[in-house]
Amino acid sequence: MEASNTSASASPSATLRVYSTLSKTKEPFVTVVPGQVGIYLCGPTVYKEAHIGHMVGPVIFDAIKRYLTHCGYKVKWVVNITDVDDKLINEANRRGVAMSQVAEENTADYLANLRSLGVDQIDAMPKATEHIEEIKSFVSDLIDKGFAYASGGDVFFDVAKDSQYGKLSNRSADEQQGEGGEAASKKRSPGDFALWKSAKPGEPSWDSPWGPGRPGWHIECSAMSRRLLGETFDIHGGGLDLVFPHHENEMAQSECCHGKPMVRYWLHNGLMRAASAGKVGGRSDREQTDKEQAGEATVDTKISRSKGAGGLADLIRRQTGERLRFFLLRTHYRTTIVFSEEGIQEAGVALDTFHRFFARWKRATGKDFYQLPRIASRSEGEIDPQGDPLLTEVAERRRGYLAKMDDDFNTGGAVSELFELLRVLNRYMDQHGLDQPAAASAEPLRSLERGVAALRELTALLGLFFQAPGLPDTEDQALVGKLVELLIELRTESRKKKDFATADRVRQGLASIGIQLEDRKDGTGWRIER
Repeated sequence: MEASNTSASASPSATLRVYSTLSKTKEPFVTVVPGQVGIYLCGPTVYKEAHIGHMVGPVIFDAIKRYLTHCGYKVKWVVNITDVDDKLINEANRRGVAMSQVAEENTADYLANLRSLGVDQIDAMPKATEHIEEIKSFVSDLIDKGFAYASGGDVFFDVAKDSQYGKLSNRSADEQQGEGGEAASKKRSPGDFALWKSAKPGEPSWDSPWGPGRPGWHIECSAMSRRLLGETFDIHGGGLDLVFPHHENEMAQSECCHGKPMVRYWLHNGLMRAASAGKVGGRSDREQTDKEQAGEATVDTKISRSKGAGGLADLIRRQTGERLRFFLLRTHYRTTIVFSEEGIQEAGVALDTFHRFFARWKRATGKDFYQLPRIASRSEGEIDPQGDPLLTEVAERRRGYLAKMDDDFNTGGAVSELFELLRVLNRYMDQHGLDQPAAASAEPLRSLERGVAALRELTALLGLFFQAPGLPDTEDQALVGKLVELLIELRTESRKKKDFATADRVRQGLASIGIQLEDRKDGTGWRIER
């Protein structure tokens, strides 16, 4: 495996365990190359704009890479782009443009949405069209080894030659979703799947030993992962809907070609689906969740383009990328995510408890939470309380957070520990009157600073709180600030005159546009809620 350009100073965690779809158990995390991790995550087929479901895997694995790096691993994370496919060709024909134009437009949209959600840990994003030679070489190897055959310009993988076919999904070759139509007549068995597809008139194509054509879907990932991560790598990720046939076929063709395991650990995230008309968490929801966790997701419940999902850029503008990221991380990655804007709003309310604390911390110390240095490694972040009651609690919460993440990257459990840590810090500020810095002694402030450093460390591992919420245009923000302060003065004067109707109207009017007032001993503050 090629070395990552990401470094860490700590030793890798010896306590980390991950759940593999292949073994159906949690296993100790032991990498192919000690201290290094190779991750491959299946990316999108870029024939239309991205929807919120496309962000689930990237956000989860962005947090996983951050955590593994913090634990001392050198991580290389690859996310592929499928830029040649039947859907792309059909969309290009519908619009009357080149397939490459469709792919470029929607890849740009996908990348913009990743940036908005703080996904910035990806090391390589290979495109299928840039790896045609590697794909053809892979197909030739499979033919030479007797696992594939050419037929009428197409090349198929012969599933009957793989005695272990179906071990990932627990399905047989007879259950394979093979191509129909003309391709079916070229196969030895209905379960055989395409490695190379002969080109139809007017379709994009590349020359090959079997005639002009293009790669099949599954072979793209096998070829690109081999080139970038090696014949065996550590983690292969994707949604539960990819277990069969995509990942089953990837595994079959890679392991038959190389005679060794393709992947150490198969990690599959739960799917996102729209909230049902009934109660979320009711019987029908639980039954569907069970099906999805068993790899039996249905098109009717899964959020997908075919069901009209989309408009992610608009959703980000309404809700902010940080809210969406937090919404996706507040549950365990293997569970179903029930999508609703109400749920995202709830996530925003929860995030605001942190924003309020950051404002409180700044009043007490004059320091901006967003500018605090981030602890670089797990060992650097260790806390020796030395009998300090606050730091004893902070160290306990930090250990709880790390234990949750060591248990199959349980971000939902880690988020719970963050809220407990926040509660501890707020209580400490109350007990020591740290909202009044002039009256505060130095020792409690030093303890608080170490506790806040831990909060900074742990929230950063989830990719949270890197940028303060607010208006992007600093001039507009300054103008808004002046107007809000003017209204606060008006409200204060109204309260002094016992004109509570006007005072309430000011507060309610500001709240209706997302500006919340906070009455404190030292005056009235305000913040923007988005």
